[in-house]
Amino acid sequence: MQVYKFGGASVKDAQAVKNVISILKENPFKEKVVVISAMGKTTNDLEKVINEYYAHNTEWKNSIETVYTKHLAIISELFENQPNTCDIAVRKIIDKTIDFLSQNHSRNYNFIYDQVVSIGEYISTTIVSEYANHQSVTNTLVDAKHCIFTDNAYTEGKIDWKKTEKAISTVIPPLFETGFVITQGFVGCTQEDFTTTLGREGSDYTAAIFSYCLNAERMTVWKDVEGIMNADPKEFPEATFISELTFTEAIEMTYYGASVIHPKTIKPIQNRNIPLEVRSFVNYNKRGSIISANANTSFLPPIIIHKRNQVLLSFSAKDFSFIGEDHLSKVFSTFADLRLRINMMQNAAISFSICVDYKKEKIDAIIDELSNDFSIVQNEKLSLLTIRHFNQGIIDKLTKEKDILIRQISRNTIQVLMRE
Repeated sequence: MQVYKFGGASVKDAQAVKNVISILKENPFKEKVVVISAMGKTTNDLEKVINEYYAHNTEWKNSIETVYTKHLAIISELFENQPNTCDIAVRKIIDKTIDFLSQNHSRNYNFIYDQVVSIGEYISTTIVSEYANHQSVTNTLVDAKHCIFTDNAYTEGKIDWKKTEKAISTVIPPLFETGFVITQGFVGCTQEDFTTTLGREGSDYTAAIFSYCLNAERMTVWKDVEGIMNADPKEFPEATFISELTFTEAIEMTYYGASVIHPKTIKPIQNRNIPLEVRSFVNYNKRGSIISANANTSFLPPIIIHKRNQVLLSFSAKDFSFIGEDHLSKVFSTFADLRLRINMMQNAAISFSICVDYKKEKIDAIIDELSNDFSIVQNEKLSLLTIRHFNQGIIDKLTKEKDILIRQISRNTIQVLMRE
């Protein structure tokens, strides 16, 4: 039993969809769950719709029609005017979303975000599933909301593992009798049947959830790179291929922000000892990088993770007292309530500093909640450089002539917060 995950780049246009079908033909066994993300930059397009709607800009209707038009062009190229129901199915998804936005009275941005941005996954899986069946690659399209259940933390849904495992183990196996299963990444469901999402780029996590609940033999993530690299090759052209990693090393990489795998992905498959392979959908017959329990990592190169668009929030008690446990408790609980992940922190006598991704809505909420108790200084337009297995040469090369705000070093890892 295998679980595949295809990201947005792998289904960005008609030719890419045909390539995915070729991969599925090369791996024809039925007991397979295929998790698919939104096509190309669709999530960005839908975020534009949401922001226009939230700002009471009526252009949101034109923007969502643009989303439909882009997908209609892909459908037309795939089916070449042959009879299909794909256009009608996608139109229904668009119309349902327009109806939701027209009737919605909530001003909860995160709630609106999840109901709208998730349709990208529903559109892409509809197109891929129908085209696969059209090409005699038999599959069943399953709504992820029937399988993955979360709390009401919109944009960062927390999995109800007991309910989810029961649903997946009940819904999925009988479907393998007729073919493999296609489902949406990124998507979950609340007790009230509203859509939640699992965090940006959360389709990897979806695949890990299915892998865990079905006790898969292997999980494979298909990407536009040959496997795991020691740095983002788009930023560091000299990045090198890593053939194998332990679960622990992969967790460390994703914790610090390596974009090759979603941070929550590794732990579920580690608990079941399920190997994860990262392979290229471009050269799909070539083996990729393996993450497993017994990988040899004795010769790892420096691993470089560079996170941009960071903000540093520095908190000082208004009564000029030292920063103590009571202050930290209040700060941490506020960050936890807002599901705002801390990337770096540093404590001093009268201040406490936290580095996070710049998410305006959540930053504003943090400041609003804590400004009565703290003086808060905000530094924006920062970048956070993390190097695992560092050496002095690579540190000097990447931080030369940079304005450094914070530098932290442990045995295996250095982090440097710099102005961009």
